[in-house]
Amino acid sequence: MKYNPSPGIFIGLGANLGDPVQQLTDALADIDSHADIKLLERSHFYSSAPMGPKDQPNYINAVCKVSTNLLPIDLLHVLQAIELSHGRVRKAERWGARTLDLDLLLYGNEYIKTEELTVPHYGMSGREFVLVPLFEIQPDLIMPNNQPIAHWIRECDLTALTRLMN
Repeated sequence: MKYNPSPGIFIGLGANLGDPVQQLTDALADIDSHADIKLLERSHFYSSAPMGPKDQPNYINAVCKVSTNLLPIDLLHVLQAIELSHGRVRKAERWGARTLDLDLLLYGNEYIKTEELTVPHYGMSGREFVLVPLFEIQPDLIMPNNQPIAHWIRECDLTALTRLMN
């Protein structure tokens, strides 16, 4: 089934195993090459300290903006297939090391809460590695609580975030 969404579909990307910069570069190409998805913009890549266990490499993160006529759940399934094609192994462990993590952050003004998908993404508000790249490509974004994204960023600790030159 096709869906005509409101603007503002954003995907968070992260990796910290293998060659994370290449993983994100390849994932962006995979997203853009999908017949039903158009990559509109992407942020710089950022290095960030891992959430959870500290005995893992730093993450490389980015955010991209896409347009699609896919339903949110169908877009999630495409993103999960891309993760799997990049060697992602789903484990019960939260915040562990990953070859690729793709999160559907925002899907226009949609609010979705199912067992499989929560949009807006449940952890966005405190994650500098999501908010800063998101701000980079959409600085006028109004977040789900009707606050500007700049307000959310002011609440974050940015000391462990470094923009990469790419």
